[in-house]
Amino acid sequence: MSARRLVVVGAGITGLTAAWEWRRTHPDDEIVVLEAGPRVGGKLDRVDLAGRWYDTGPEAMLARVPEAVSLVEDLGLVDELVAPATTQAAIVLPDGRYPLPAGTLQGVPTTADGLDGVLTPAGVERVRAEAQLPPLAVDGDVSVGGLLRERLGDEVVDRLVEPLLGGVYAGRPDDLSLAATMPALAAQLPGAPSVLAAATAARDAGARSRGDVDGPVFVTVRDGIGSLPDALVRASRADVRLGATVTALRRAAGGFSLDLDGAGTLTADAVVLATPAAATARLLADLAPDAVEPLQGIPYASMAVVAMAFPEQAVTAGSGLLVPPVSGRLVKGVTISSSKWPHLPGALRVRSSVGRYGDDAALQRTDADLTAAVVADVVELLDLERPEPSQTHLVRWIDGLPQYLVGHTDRVTAIRSAVDAVPGLAVAGAAYGGVGVPACIRDARTAVVALS
Repeated sequence: MSARRLVVVGAGITGLTAAWEWRRTHPDDEIVVLEAGPRVGGKLDRVDLAGRWYDTGPEAMLARVPEAVSLVEDLGLVDELVAPATTQAAIVLPDGRYPLPAGTLQGVPTTADGLDGVLTPAGVERVRAEAQLPPLAVDGDVSVGGLLRERLGDEVVDRLVEPLLGGVYAGRPDDLSLAATMPALAAQLPGAPSVLAAATAARDAGARSRGDVDGPVFVTVRDGIGSLPDALVRASRADVRLGATVTALRRAAGGFSLDLDGAGTLTADAVVLATPAAATARLLADLAPDAVEPLQGIPYASMAVVAMAFPEQAVTAGSGLLVPPVSGRLVKGVTISSSKWPHLPGALRVRSSVGRYGDDAALQRTDADLTAAVVADVVELLDLERPEPSQTHLVRWIDGLPQYLVGHTDRVTAIRSAVDAVPGLAVAGAAYGGVGVPACIRDARTAVVALS
């Protein structure tokens, strides 16, 4: 067969992985990656912070699912993987700071034991009494908060689940889909007598599927997860074009035609759209119109990350702090990178995030004001003796994180069905089956297999 041309729209981790996977299985094909922005990597980015590469996007990857670790290995970077020195985080509550309880499933307890302090005595008793409630009756998809408030009480949602889901999705449990954000728990609910029993079964099923393997739950890359995009570009040998905005996608003889803003037209034999939901909806308006409405039903949250370097000093907060809204704080979390990662000694390197779905008031501040407010929150939370940062770096992720609202899995099914009806076309990315790095890599590989 003669060489073909694959065009990937979007140069985040999903699009670049798709280009690399295509190169591995189609070594002689032409691969073009079109990116509207000025750099590759999307939300995978890094800065020089006090003389070390430091991630301002994802700073850890799940190690107990294969996709991210295998990608790093295949790129010849396995020696660059770093396991955390500690993962003991704490929750900041109005009445104090408490260790994150062990044995929860994304914050959902499997037992009332070990919740004292994090929950009030009444909250602990509410969890303990859940087994005596009438049997579960879950009809279709529900919100995480709706189910857990009814069964386990408000404190479990506001103090445990919210800071964990808020950190992953920048979303609210009362909006987020149980089936999409907690699929392991949702799978165990039918027939389970209680949420506690379902959470226990989901935890045990996960341990069995992994063989209860030893080793770290999370890993990072010594030069930053933000180093992976450039490595993928080199490995894929793709023709990456920055500042290339696709304004239209149409069927053409034997393939597709893509209109580029101010740069003419490009033809393709196959296309992967690794773009946010709104951009994907716009490009599919003619080719796959049935995908447009469900794509438009995936909103996005904006957030900001502030990276900070302080003079070297002792901090006793483990790997970091989870900061739920009930704390009354601006920040929603603090990662103490110098404690968490052994390859970051010396200066105290810390990052903190701001912003949740439906609450972006803080993001209206100027860069200087927002940075100063975040630094002040972090200094107070960590009780720093040397509170003046030597360096700060603010990154804004405007419309950066897709929200998996109730009904998300049905929307994704409808999108994929409409796209699958167009031969040679695939969609992939964080909008569909997971927002983490491994999920995006997995989605890219699935898209390439479907097109091959």
